Formats: sequence, structure tokens, C-alpha cells
Amino acid sequence: MKTLLSVLCLAVLTAVGVQAASSISDIGHDELKAAIAKKAVFLVDVNGTESYNAGHIPGAIDYIANKDKFASLLPKDKSALIVAYCGNEHCTAYKKAADAAVALGYTNVKHYAPGIAGWKAKEKTEAGSVATAQAGTADCCKM
Repeated sequence: MKTLLSVLCLAVLTAVGVQAASSISDIGHDELKAAIAKKAVFLVDVNGTESYNAGHIPGAIDYIANKDKFASLLPKDKSALIVAYCGNEHCTAYKKAADAAVALGYTNVKHYAPGIAGWKAKEKTEAGSVATAQAGTADCCKM
């Protein structure tokens, strides 16, 4: 009987943990850029201070440096968009900040899965595309 009860408790706790982890949905690059442009997102970099100083998504805070005062930095509106990210799609460090925000009652917490590596790659690609398009336009119009 004790064994059965232990197994049931473990199953319930596992289900709750999986549900909590899956409640943090991903946000795409274009959606994130739009939110940044509208100043409608609170960004949290969970890569560590050295990585943060080497480059971060514009407007992001350094979670590691601000962990002790994280709650005071978050928006007052509990439905505000909070986006946490770390190194890349294989990194799970973002969960520290995302879970902290959820524990504080925030209901619109998302994950930018590509992380800083994906952000930099996408921005470099987009900048290259713009430069190529501009060069193409200039070349076509020369007399």
C-alpha cells in the first residue's frame, strides 16, 4: 500500500512538473522583434554576466547580476510580456528566470529558444540581406 501511494505521489508530482515546464511557450524571432520595437517586452538574458557583456538582445537585463532584485525590476503589470533566453536552443538556463517570473505571478512568460546565438545569426543574416538588396539596387541604377 505504501509503495502504491509513493508511486501515485511521484506520478502526480511529475505531471505537475511537466505541466509547469510546458506552460512556458516559445516566441519567434519576428514576434520578438516586433515586441522590442513597440517596447512591449521585458527581456531577460540568463547567460551570465560575461556573456551578457559580450553581447545581448537590445533592452535585456542581466539576470545573473540582478537575481537578488529581479522582482523589483519586473513590470508592475502581471500580464506584461516577459521573455527569457539563454545561449541557444539546447540551453535550459532560461528556466531560472522564467520560473522566477511565473512564481511571482506573471502570466505571459515566454522563451526565445534560439538564444543569443540565434539572435546574432539572424541579425547578421538580415543585415546581410539588406546590404545585398541595397547593393543590387545601386548596381541596377548606375548609368
